Amino acid sequence: MKYNPLGRTGLQVSQFGFGCGNIGGILVRGDYPAMRRVVSRAIELGVNYFDTAPVYGDGQSEVNLGAVLRELRADVRVGTKVRLAAGDLARIGAAIVQSAEGSLRRLGREAVDLIQLHNHLGLQRQPEKSRLSMEDLDAVIRAFQGLQQQGKVRFWGITGMGESEALQAAAARGEFQTIQVPYNLLNQSAGTLAPSGFPFQDYGQLIDHAGQRDAGVIAIRILAGGALSGTTERHPVAAKWVNPIASETFYSADVARARRYEFLVEEGLAENLVESAVRFVISKSGVATALLGISSLDQLEQAVRYVEGGPWPADTLERIRATWARPE
Repeated sequence: MKYNPLGRTGLQVSQFGFGCGNIGGILVRGDYPAMRRVVSRAIELGVNYFDTAPVYGDGQSEVNLGAVLRELRADVRVGTKVRLAAGDLARIGAAIVQSAEGSLRRLGREAVDLIQLHNHLGLQRQPEKSRLSMEDLDAVIRAFQGLQQQGKVRFWGITGMGESEALQAAAARGEFQTIQVPYNLLNQSAGTLAPSGFPFQDYGQLIDHAGQRDAGVIAIRILAGGALSGTTERHPVAAKWVNPIASETFYSADVARARRYEFLVEEGLAENLVESAVRFVISKSGVATALLGISSLDQLEQAVRYVEGGPWPADTLERIRATWARPE
């Protein structure tokens, strides 16, 4: 397993990060022995970053992850998040502290390595969508700094979802130490110039802009919620329904678009579309860790093997980008 610096935090994180959310589902809906086996094996394989949030299973992911890590006495990095509801916007600082302390109780930890704002960002506040404005970030940062001073969090960041202009502005502030960025074969705009007429959200090379501020980049939705498996079938533990992010309106349409990359499998370059997608993301300079939701031990073993296969060579990346840029 390769390890990368997480921006200017000083943390070294595994190239593959363990996503503990609803999509993979093992730490939300799995039985405890299965959770323990998968997390234990992940650590054996060198995975040292685990990403959770209060909204994953209404806190169940944090509870389960904390229990497993305590049992294993694991020395790993843990990140969680805080999502403010409309009613929290009048008390942002207090709501963040309350959320963080709840996460620490569920995890059974005195501190987490990383806390991240989970709200979408916009140029204007939209309470009905729990969308925060640029002005709201001042209160968020003050709260995160306070938690850091109390020794409850080591570093802080944002989840890079919302309006592209707002995300660029948030990254340009240089005050967030990490950023989670949606980046996959279906929407490569966070890492390369989008073609003319690109039909989905253009992230405007957000990975590169964040890197210029020494923010650690955590790639998310690297399989587009599972669509880049090339099938609509879902594992029994995985989320039954997935809301696409910055791609097609419907999951089935994302699956159909994913099949544009089947040439990598047909030519023997990749075992399957999942390998194609994973190796694409780790090919991007500036991505510290790529989060992948896991449903089973087999999925974990495969994912680690694909990551260890390394980045795509330059000629393959060129073909991938040409396929992405070509209109259908």
